[in-house]
Amino acid sequence: MTVVSPDHSPPSRPRFTKHMRVPFSACDPAGIVFFAQYYVMFQNLVDDWVTERLGLAYGDLLGPRRVGLPTVRFETDFKAISTMGDDITLGLAVEQLGNTSLTLQLMVIGPNGVRVEARQVIVCTSLDTHRSMAFPPDLRHAIETFMATPTETA
Repeated sequence: MTVVSPDHSPPSRPRFTKHMRVPFSACDPAGIVFFAQYYVMFQNLVDDWVTERLGLAYGDLLGPRRVGLPTVRFETDFKAISTMGDDITLGLAVEQLGNTSLTLQLMVIGPNGVRVEARQVIVCTSLDTHRSMAFPPDLRHAIETFMATPTETA
């Protein structure tokens, strides 16, 4: 799977990035990031993207508004290891926005290049019926605005 170019960005696609240092809690006994921890990092990235960049409180979507954003598909390529204490950048780009689903390109980048590339499909659901639903207008508008933004905002 090729998600990003060597400069860490899909051509002309906006990105949302977060920088972090790999904590002890993300690592196995060998000091290497345990693969499942990347999914925790990616979920935190999505939470931050919705709240910080899209301007909608993720907790309010799930809580009072009863809008769920569950993952229904994840494709991941692990390209290089990350170790405890490494400085990494997590990145997010929108590949496609449908009526009820959203496809994201996710990446983890270290000083020597891409370490993980992933493609995630999220479906908008009602937490009352657990059925898919159209994205609420304010969330759709925020995603469309993000997609139309020519530069990265982190």
